[in-house]
Amino acid sequence: MEINQAKKDYCEPMHTCEHILNQTMVRMFGCGRSMNAHIEKKKSKCDYFLNKIPTESQIAELTHKVNEIINSHLPVSIDFMNREEAAKLVDLSKLPAEATETLRIVRVGDYDACACIGQHVENTSEIGTFEIISHDFENGRWRVRFKLINNP
Repeated sequence: MEINQAKKDYCEPMHTCEHILNQTMVRMFGCGRSMNAHIEKKKSKCDYFLNKIPTESQIAELTHKVNEIINSHLPVSIDFMNREEAAKLVDLSKLPAEATETLRIVRVGDYDACACIGQHVENTSEIGTFEIISHDFENGRWRVRFKLINNP
């Protein structure tokens, strides 16, 4: 089997934090993972489809939950599996057409699993503190901009 091991050139702590944010959004709001993301070292953004804008209380809870997972010092691991096996574990709807039969699944402890070719930290303790710096809501799209502070 051919294995696609190409990696996007992302900031590892920020990209791993995106995985945690995505799973937290799924759990809190029942939405899908980010439909659009721009991940960079200084600040990043993710877009989510939501029925209404999150309240300030929900945003504070989201921030708390993401940091709670980061502070759990979860291991980040990589598994390779075929599409059929991966489909039982993760959503493959955003998988590009050129993806190979063998997929790279990134796990953040037992909190999140996602097909991904990006670079990640080895443990969530390497991420720092998640902070939302701004957000806006337009036509069902909630865009959240965030940064990491105290990154080790």
